[in-house]
Amino acid sequence: MDYTLHTEFPLDLAGEWNDLLAESTAHLPFLRHEYLSAWVQTRGGGEWPELQVAVVTARSGGRLTGVAPLFWTPGDPGAPGRLMLLGSVEVSDYLDVLARPADLQPFLDGLLPFLTFCNLPPWGTLDLYNLLEGSPTLPAFQSATTRMGWDYRTECLQHSPYVPLPGNWETYLGSIDKKQRHEIRRKMRRLEESGTPHCWYIASDPAVLDDEIEAFLGLMAQDPEKAAFLTPAMRQHMRLTMRCAFEQGCLHLAFLEINGGKAAAYLSFDYLNRLWVYNSGLDRAYMEFSPGWVLLGNLLQWANERHVAEFDFMRGDEEYKYRFGAVDRFVVRAVAERR
Repeated sequence: MDYTLHTEFPLDLAGEWNDLLAESTAHLPFLRHEYLSAWVQTRGGGEWPELQVAVVTARSGGRLTGVAPLFWTPGDPGAPGRLMLLGSVEVSDYLDVLARPADLQPFLDGLLPFLTFCNLPPWGTLDLYNLLEGSPTLPAFQSATTRMGWDYRTECLQHSPYVPLPGNWETYLGSIDKKQRHEIRRKMRRLEESGTPHCWYIASDPAVLDDEIEAFLGLMAQDPEKAAFLTPAMRQHMRLTMRCAFEQGCLHLAFLEINGGKAAAYLSFDYLNRLWVYNSGLDRAYMEFSPGWVLLGNLLQWANERHVAEFDFMRGDEEYKYRFGAVDRFVVRAVAERR
């Protein structure tokens, strides 16, 4: 393979990049070219004020065979810097490298010596966050680091629960705890029987998309922790992410309206027959109607009726996810230290 270092995000590779992603061992929405391009624009919503793009591409016979979407960032005072995956750490639930199954090990075997000798600022650690525990990259990366004689370790970072869907709403309800099943039905029925005007919908009109995005951010900000998270730079990152997903046809921005007001919202990505649930917000003025639960119930019914295979809650071990039948899995961090 022939390797190339890109110190600016390679905008001209969008088509090849996404074509490779579609055949890669890790096909994730956070690895799409347009998403990572937006992430670089905002430096991860301000998480990384100092970074240098260090994307490495590999070709074989002219064909793109691998992408390591990396960046360099300074280390602790007096220590060399780190190489990390674009998208790290806070705003991209799942990350990885791009390579087809047959190319993954050769790509990583060649990547590490290339990184050692290419023209980058000093670095001592290759620090890969947010890989799914079942990613083929983990054993391949360990093998490549062993070849180099580097130290390698992994760290379990967070729960990342998901719900495998049967494709039928009643079958799904029958698969979860009886008490929880009763609670979902009771809360959805209570709003239905209250006589209060209500509806839920998925934002689809480009003419009012910006208004919908701002409404969602407003609902998020009603939670004090999320309000602190939504700095101006992070708000810009969220806006770019939602617009980008809309343009690619995978934005799933759902609102529950009660009495004409937006009571709850879920931001997800409808991608690869999976609903990737990214964030949420609610208006506490409507808490008597349990708007978060009601909207989540409607989303799960919608997903089952459309035979979506998986409802991915992504990172976080909040109790409500397990009440809705989520199964645990984890994201991990893989670290290689140069000797």
